[in-house]
Amino acid sequence: MKRHNILLIAALTATLCISGCGKQDEEASSEIPNITVEAEDLPSANEETSAPEAVFIDDEEAPGEGYVRSSLTNFWVKEEIANSRPIAVMMPTDSVAQPQYGIGSAGVLYEIMEEGQISRQMAIIEGWQNLEKIGNVRSTRHYYVPVGMEWDSIIVHFGGPFYVNDWITLPGVNNITGVGTGVAGNSTPATGNEAFFRTSDKPAPHNAYTSGEKLTSAIEKQNYEKNHRSQYWTADHFKFTNSSHPNTLEDYSDASRAYNIDLSGVFPVTLTTLQYNEEEGVYYKNLHKVKQIDQLTGDQLTFTNVIVQMTDSSRLDENDYQDFTMVDSGKPGYYCTKGKMIPITWSKASNNEPTRYYDTNGNEIVLNTGKTYIAVAQTGTKPIFE
Repeated sequence: MKRHNILLIAALTATLCISGCGKQDEEASSEIPNITVEAEDLPSANEETSAPEAVFIDDEEAPGEGYVRSSLTNFWVKEEIANSRPIAVMMPTDSVAQPQYGIGSAGVLYEIMEEGQISRQMAIIEGWQNLEKIGNVRSTRHYYVPVGMEWDSIIVHFGGPFYVNDWITLPGVNNITGVGTGVAGNSTPATGNEAFFRTSDKPAPHNAYTSGEKLTSAIEKQNYEKNHRSQYWTADHFKFTNSSHPNTLEDYSDASRAYNIDLSGVFPVTLTTLQYNEEEGVYYKNLHKVKQIDQLTGDQLTFTNVIVQMTDSSRLDENDYQDFTMVDSGKPGYYCTKGKMIPITWSKASNNEPTRYYDTNGNEIVLNTGKTYIAVAQTGTKPIFE
């Protein structure tokens, strides 16, 4: 009997000043005119839409005609989903900003430190067109741009410091933002700001949201390509195995136990941890010592693969803005799956090239089918695996 693991994605904060309230970050004070709504005013998940239904299936064979493997997760997805560019959404980790809407739909979720010793997240989401509420959405940092670029994604954010300016205007970069990046007199436009609305469920700056419908409209208005662009897209981003031949890491002599992944030494404010559920074969993610939840589904975030990517970084100014060297080679890291961990290295040749991960023998690691969480950790910090 074939095993079907079907994930249906339904037509699916005054905060601590350390959470990105830098002097050059205007997201907290900016206003979005005439689009303030209450959560109950959002479209129903049952309303009909022209966007394809996002159905992700884990099985040995394609469930029918028109299905291909997802580059993000290796699940079977409709071909139009795989061909469509994902969005790369900036979401906060602040305790007052939790929970977010739509974050559980991320096939790949990145978490990287920002100023003030707190982290931020970039959620790479395919099949996003029917999501009725996405966010809250926060500002980006310049080192997130090459992360979004390697997925040929459309970056969705709410402004950012002036360090972002030169990155967000690079050839091939498409973004939708609630406000321009930088400061007055040295800023980029608020491209597609009509895609955002505020709600009353959280205080600013943690109450800016978007939706699949609004993003689609804004993307069309900007004349962005909706489907992957061959010059910017590498379909074999990860190397996967399917569920009938899982990578248990048992063949690695340097493998060790990783049922509990403690990243509190990497992210000292959020105290990020992940716990392995042996029965389900996934890691459950926590923030601030509580479950990290997707408000759309009520479910805790889970991941089949966990990667910790040790990365060189530096402090840019007195506001504690950071810089991460995202294009590099031969840097160390760790890969966790099935309750085990192996040491790895990672390399990224250019902004648009995928980040590749290798075992200590120089072979590209094989991920298990499912979602992946990637913690970009500052060199010198100490993740703990138990």
